[in-house]
Amino acid sequence: MPIVVNVDVMLAKRKMQSKELADRLGITPANLSILKTGKAKGVRFDTLEAICKILNCQPGDILEYVEA
Repeated sequence: MPIVVNVDVMLAKRKMQSKELADRLGITPANLSILKTGKAKGVRFDTLEAICKILNCQPGDILEYVEA
């Protein structure tokens, strides 16, 4: 898939664990895992906004287009 999800990179930079992010987002760790592994078919803008707010980053820090 040409869209790469870099949530793990931002979590490491912020020294935060996935479980904490999932709790703060109000989603299950399993759903966050689906997003982190790139298996999600999409992401809602309000979820992306919340991730960016919590991790203090921009959407481009989370999502990256890589030509296949």
